[in-house]
Amino acid sequence: MPSTSAAPGVSVLDSPEQIVRLGNRFSDAKALLTAVDLDLFGVLQDNPGTAEEIRTRLDVAGRGLSDLLHLLAALGLLDFEDGRFANTPSAAKYLIRGTDDYIGGFLLRSDRNLYPAWGKLAEALRTGRPQAVGNFDQVVADPRLLRQFIGMMDGLTQVLGPQLVAAYDFARHRTVLDVGGCRGNLLSKVLGANPGITGTVFDLPQMEPFFAELMAETGLTGRASFRGGNFFEDPLPTAHLVNLGHVLHDWDPAQRKELVAKAYAAVEPGGALLVYDRMLDDEPAHVENLVISLDMLLVTDGGSEYPVTEVKEHAAAAGCRDITEQPLGAYDTLVICRKP
Repeated sequence: MPSTSAAPGVSVLDSPEQIVRLGNRFSDAKALLTAVDLDLFGVLQDNPGTAEEIRTRLDVAGRGLSDLLHLLAALGLLDFEDGRFANTPSAAKYLIRGTDDYIGGFLLRSDRNLYPAWGKLAEALRTGRPQAVGNFDQVVADPRLLRQFIGMMDGLTQVLGPQLVAAYDFARHRTVLDVGGCRGNLLSKVLGANPGITGTVFDLPQMEPFFAELMAETGLTGRASFRGGNFFEDPLPTAHLVNLGHVLHDWDPAQRKELVAKAYAAVEPGGALLVYDRMLDDEPAHVENLVISLDMLLVTDGGSEYPVTEVKEHAAAAGCRDITEQPLGAYDTLVICRKP
């Protein structure tokens, strides 16, 4: 008799209808991504409307809008009452452009980059080559594409930044270096919560104008600096705390080992290296993190998520003897590598 057991937290698919529904679940995602692209939730902010009123506001002429709105309501993103649609509290909190908690930048990048790439998953598995449109060199050379990428990273760190601040005591450190820190959104969360420390972002030089823009917006210009470079080719500045967050999964195991060694060497005595990613269990069964690992297949030349044991081995090889781990947020694992 076929087994109906599944990993903890994983639903058993025991009917053809459930399997077909799983196969069509991409449609749920595309409904959300399309709504974000159209700025539907911004249109509905403080102003619920009927399907026809919303059609006029969005300036869309095609049929199907009513079905989309009802689908978003069924998915829990809109409320529908007395013929009018309104944002749910979660949509109002996280999907309104320009607000502090906005995560739509991540979703916009998913729509334009990841969604088409996932349509070529079989080709990626056959060839081992990424399937996203354009490589990262092209992204950083185009300010429009780079701002889209930065919006994605900001969407991620808007959620993860406060979680990291709550999970780790940054106040024990004097200086913080965020390696691959993009325009400094995560660093701004750390410095905002810890007025006694200063910080530096190390990333590609093309990020610097966007960094300066954000630091001016957050009032952190005097406490934060930017160092442009390539972390495989250029020396890292030293700091009492060095952060490698959502960086290692872009690279293959040999490159991850090199980066961990280089980052640990940049930690000043008595400080620490923080590494966090959507790390995998030794016997992976976590759907979200496995999806992200396949994202890395589709958008990088050698990246993937990796088990916690791998980063611990890299840290130990770099000379670290005090290594601990703990959960971070819903999906990440934080590995803390302390230097005597």
